[in-house]
Amino acid sequence: MHGKKLSIAIPASVVSDVPHLREKTSRMGLIGRAAAIFRVEEIMICLDNPKMSQRADMDLIATLLTYMETPQYLRKRLFTLKPELQYAGILPPLRTAHHPLNRKVENLKEGEYREGITLSNTKEGVLVDIGVEKPALIVNRQEPIGKRITLRIMRVDKQTEVELADRSEIPEYWGYTVAVERCLFGKMVESRNFDLTIATSKYGVPFTDVAEQIDQDWKAASTILVAFGAPTKGLNEMAKQEGLKLEDIADFVVNTIPKQGTETVRTEEALIASLAILNAYFRF
Repeated sequence: MHGKKLSIAIPASVVSDVPHLREKTSRMGLIGRAAAIFRVEEIMICLDNPKMSQRADMDLIATLLTYMETPQYLRKRLFTLKPELQYAGILPPLRTAHHPLNRKVENLKEGEYREGITLSNTKEGVLVDIGVEKPALIVNRQEPIGKRITLRIMRVDKQTEVELADRSEIPEYWGYTVAVERCLFGKMVESRNFDLTIATSKYGVPFTDVAEQIDQDWKAASTILVAFGAPTKGLNEMAKQEGLKLEDIADFVVNTIPKQGTETVRTEEALIASLAILNAYFRF
């Protein structure tokens, strides 16, 4: 793909202020859609409450976001009937390039990319489900069974042949990955060493005041993190819990919704507002 990798960070408590699984699922649907619309390549989930276990919330967020990102034709094979997926039917479809609507072999094109899952190893190679009527074959290769892989269509014939592909070579947006970071925000940023970290906060500098400075760093950066707070706890408070200042963790602390008319801005709302502004300004 392009030279820049855009990651976003969201805290585990992003689902904690809505009690019902249906509402939690709906919220993650909005976050997954926002990430895909603005071509986010990685969603990182970090801890933000050192006083209690957030494992269940983290696992729920990761399961819902990963399920959304998985092409429909692979979901049954990759996801068992988990209680977290009880309301998965209300998740909106991503409609990204790696979620093709074509289910017929005859409509496949050579050079096209697809996601697949390995079914069985044979003498000829490994058979893979790529979402059409018949499995495709990776010639002269053996792979672990039940593994999700990215493929390029090499030959469309009685037996469709495919080869392994690297996501980075695909010219269009190919979905996001989900990273569960079982540490607090400051520790996570420090461990990952991004070229540019932008924290969003209502106490930050209005975006237009620092846009030119960010622009210089944006052009030079190949890994960029945009971080968001939780409904009840902003990134400032999250940093304070670690004995840190947000300004020391992030390169820029930015307010992308100056003069907000509401007391709080939900994480999914901040995501859409912030990524829309960054997308328009930096054409990433």
